Order: sequence, then C-alpha cells, then structure tokens
Amino acid sequence: MATRFLDKCRNMSSRCPTRFVASLILPLFFFSAVSYADLPPEFLSQQGFTTINQPAVLPASHRRLATTHRKMVKTYKNICGMFRQKVMDLMVHFRSLASSNVGAECSKNITEATQTRRALTLLDAGFFNDTQVVEITKGVKELNIPIIRANRKLVASVNGGLHNPSPLVFNPEWSKEQSQGKASRFNHPSASVIQRPNNEEDIAFMSVLELGELIKSRQITSEELTGIFLKRLRRYNPVLESVVTYTEDLAFRQAKEADKLLSQGVYLGSLHGIPYGLKDIISVPHYKTTWGSTTFKNQVLNIEAWVYKRLKSAGAVLVAKLVTGSLAYDDIWFGGRTRNPWNIEEFSTGSSAGPAACTSAGMVPFAIGSETAGSITYPAARCGVTALRPTFGSVGRTGVMSISESLDKLGPFCRYAADCAVILDSIRGKDPDDSSSRDIPFGDPFSIDITKLTVGYLEDADMEVVHVLESKGVKVVPFKLNYTVDSVQGILNFTMDVDMLAHFDEWQRSGKEDDYEAQDQWPVELRRARGVSAVDYMQAQRARGKLIQEVKENFNVDAFIGNATDWERVCMGNLVGLPVIVVPTGFRDIPNPPPTGTRRRTTVNTGIYAPPNHDHIALALAMAYQSATNHHKQRPPIDDLGPNDTIPNPPTVPIPPRRLHL
Repeated sequence: MATRFLDKCRNMSSRCPTRFVASLILPLFFFSAVSYADLPPEFLSQQGFTTINQPAVLPASHRRLATTHRKMVKTYKNICGMFRQKVMDLMVHFRSLASSNVGAECSKNITEATQTRRALTLLDAGFFNDTQVVEITKGVKELNIPIIRANRKLVASVNGGLHNPSPLVFNPEWSKEQSQGKASRFNHPSASVIQRPNNEEDIAFMSVLELGELIKSRQITSEELTGIFLKRLRRYNPVLESVVTYTEDLAFRQAKEADKLLSQGVYLGSLHGIPYGLKDIISVPHYKTTWGSTTFKNQVLNIEAWVYKRLKSAGAVLVAKLVTGSLAYDDIWFGGRTRNPWNIEEFSTGSSAGPAACTSAGMVPFAIGSETAGSITYPAARCGVTALRPTFGSVGRTGVMSISESLDKLGPFCRYAADCAVILDSIRGKDPDDSSSRDIPFGDPFSIDITKLTVGYLEDADMEVVHVLESKGVKVVPFKLNYTVDSVQGILNFTMDVDMLAHFDEWQRSGKEDDYEAQDQWPVELRRARGVSAVDYMQAQRARGKLIQEVKENFNVDAFIGNATDWERVCMGNLVGLPVIVVPTGFRDIPNPPPTGTRRRTTVNTGIYAPPNHDHIALALAMAYQSATNHHKQRPPIDDLGPNDTIPNPPTVPIPPRRLHL
C-alpha cells in the first residue's frame, strides 16, 4: 500500500513538483503525531502524559490495548522509514525537474491560478477551491476571452455608443395597458397681443411663445432674431465659457428659410424661426460634435441626430453647439469650465452646463440638454432656469453620445414652464433608430384642471410653491415616498459606469483616458467598472426592478414637490424614469459678499415630480405657480457686475467637491 502511495507521489511530482512538495506537509504532520506513542516512558512522564508502557500498573484490558498499540506504532515506524527514503529519492527527482519545461509550466499555472483567485476576490467570489480556480482560469482563457475579443472587434471599436445599441430596453411604464397608436399633439396657446420691445435686451428675455408671436405677426424676422442671439452668444461667452461651436452659416440659412416659408403663408408652429442651442453631445452634420473632450475636439459626425431633425422640421434655428462637460461629466471641458451667470464666481455644475448658462443669460431662448444622473436638474437649479427632465423614452436619442441606454434622457432648458411644454411636444415621439423611445401619451398641460389634483410635498419642498398651488385650488398634503431598497445610489453607479465603459472600451484600452480633463472623474469611474461582474450588474438591475415596483406602490398622489438636487432623489428618479420639472423659486445672498455689496445671487429652486408618462401634470403645476410669481423672469447681473464683481482667478469662493452630475 505504501509503495503504491509513493509511486503515485512520484507521478504527481512529475506533473507539478511545487504542488507535490506542498502536498507532503500533511502526511509528515500525521506520521510525526502518531510516533509520539513510541517515545521513552520517562520522557512522556516529564511531559505530563500517562505512560502506557508500564504493564505492571495497568489492568489486564489496558495491557492488551497497550500491546496492540505498540504493534501499531512499530508498523507506523516501518512506514515512516520507507516514506523518508522515498522522499529523499523524490527530492532528487524534483531537483532534476526544477529547470525543466514541466517545472516552468507548472509554475506558470500556479501563477495564473493565483491571479485568478485575486481577481475573484475583487468580485466577492473568493470561495472557490484550488481545483475550481484552475478550471476557471482554463475556461476563461479557452472560451471567454475569444468571445470577448470577437464581440469587442464587432461592436466596440468605435467610441460613444452611437452604433449597435443594446436590444435590452428599459421601459418605465407603470400601466399594464399598452398605449395604442401615436400620441396626438395639442394646440399650443398663442401669447396675448405682443408688441415688439424697443431694445434687444428685452427681446432676448422674452418667452418662446412671445417670440413666436412676434415672428408670426411679422414684427420681427427670424433672420433678425438670429442675429440678436448670435451677438449675445459672442458677447458673453468669454465670461461664461459656455459655447463650443457657433453654427452661424447654418443658422442664417435656416432663418432665411423660415422667413421665406412665412412669406408664402406657411407657418410651422410655435418654434417657427426661433433660435436655440444644442448640448455638444448631439450630432449635426458638417459641424464638430466634440463631446467636450480633448480626445474628440475635432470630431465631425455625419449623423443627423433625431432631436435635431425634429426641431428642424418645426422650423427652429440652430445658432450654437453648447458646452457639455467632458464626455458628459460635470462642467469641465477641453476649453475651460462653464460659469453660473447669477454668480460668475461659481461654476454651472452638471454636464449640461452650456444649455443652462446660455438660457439663463438670455443667449438663447431655449436649449436642449441631457441627463443621466443630474445633468438637467443640477445646472438648471444652479443657473436659475426652468428645465424639464421628461419621462424616460420620451425623446429619441439617435445621434447622441450614450452614457447609459437605460438612463439617458434629452430635455429642454427654458425660462418658462410653458416653453418646456411646447418644446417637449415638438421633440417627443418614436425614433425608429432608438428602441427605447416610444410614442408616450402626452396630455395637454394647458387644459389640466389642477383643482382636481392631489399634490404631496416633502419635508424639503419650497413652501412658497405649496402655498401658491393651494391658493389656486390644488389639494396639497404632506407626503413621503417610501421604499426599502437601500442601495439606490450604488445601483445607479453600477448601471451608469458599466454601460459607459461598454461605449468607451476602446478609449480606455488605447490610453486616451490619460488626456481626460479631470482625472478624478471618468478615468476613476471606468477603471472601477472593470471590477463589476455580469452577474452583479444583473443583480443591480433586479434590485432596480424592485425599486420601481416599490415607488409605484407608494406614489399615491398625482405629483409631489421636493428638492430637485437631493442626490438620493436624483438617483431614484433616474432609475425609475420619473419626470421632474425644476422651477426657480427665489434668491438668497451669496456667502462672503464684497463689503460694498453685489448683485450676484444664489438661486433657490424646487422640483415638481410626476409618475412616468405624466409630464403634463408636472408642467401644468409649474405653469400655475409661475402664473402667480416672477422668479423665472429675473435676469442675471452679467451686465452690471460692479467694481467688486470681476471674475477672480482663482475663485475666492471654495468650490465644493464634484459629484456625479451627468
């Protein structure tokens, strides 16, 4: 038996000497342990053991046991002797293998297995035994990696997620009934009789509906209006750093076409001849689409984005591509960092920084931005504008750089809630190349009877909004949105980071992340995303499903009012697909103002949230509030900064740490 065992050891040593030597430890311990019984009685007594080698003091039954035991020990001693000799022989054999290819191959296998174990530990899967780890290593090399490389070559050689979208589509729909056919459009109200103001400043801060009335009544041409806004863009951009590309030639062509159609009796609607800006992740043929990044600052995409097509068909005039934070993260881009018009010592925050700042400063009547995790809500709140993050899937995203196909949304930045309603109605609908987009029912927000609505308010709601709506007949009640999922922020991070990495895999692998404008942003996020397994990504989506169900069950009001920039709420709202409109509600003094005073202000705001597909409810409530207040009509002090309000460099007001504003 011993000989067979040792021959097996020799075979094992030939396959993997290092592993064999490790396997000798347990047998050596075993034989050493059983040999103690054959030690001299004196020694055992000194060590505190009761000797069984003194038959005279033991009962007969114990003497028989002792005799048997001595025979066993003798046998074990013989085995040990044979074992020691064989070990010496095998050690010689091992040394002969140490420099051989077999030894080198075994060492390589052990190294790979060790690396696999470490990787599994980072994935919280360090529970496999040695044999299983070796099996995993072999399987990954032989099966997984070839598949991964084939897929990467097939769909991941181009950055940005513009092509080959995932067929796994997120649908935030709460109703079990599927909407039938296309959602009908509503009749936009005409502004009351409008007279053209005497100066361009007043024109620049008119609402979209008011400007539309000026064009329709031919008090101003689209070409003239376009010239006014291009002049303002060039005037204030050196201060705000909010424009990437002026589309002047295109703008005047479109404006002339709008004027020509009107002269022929063709009026396309409220956006006919109205200038606007696009966040620079939205592609327009023949113009740069830089994504705000050094890597792509000369990129021209021959793709006509769906939202651009919709606005062009409505007669709107594109005057500029506006700043996006680099790769749609926060407000830092390759040309600088966009500032807040209400307080130029602050930055705009959020990657839709350009649309928010330009709308706030009257540089465009409206702009289109995007949100994955706060990039509509944060800059709108900081810059004091009205902005809508619509229900997920409302607006097609063809031609738009993708972060996460189940989180990305496009929405309007305006100064008036009514303008947001008109613009959403113009750009919504099914995009044939975006499987996430839908013909979502969109009720007419101008015809909602708000007195039939029950609106909740959270503890952090702006109470002025609550009181104004209550005075208009809305039933308002205290409200708390309860759910048990406690990993909301983590679910969003997993979803967003893994999806983004899939869209920018080549960018990371080629080392282009080293040129990124803020190294504590995407580079860190996407490196960490490499450590999220497919299983854990899917578990996060299952947890997201549980969150959606719980929010649905607890959303027992028609809408609710609450802070628009609470980070937990931002994450929850984006995961669930809730629409929210950000509404300016006032101003407060800046911290540490100059001793001689300043006109700079910190804007105050709140959010009005509605269930998915009920954007019209949030819009109707926001319009009702704005009909009784004028916070949204205020103009930032960029023309009257005063002697103590020059732009400090570096800023004297500390900028808080950045968060995920995408």
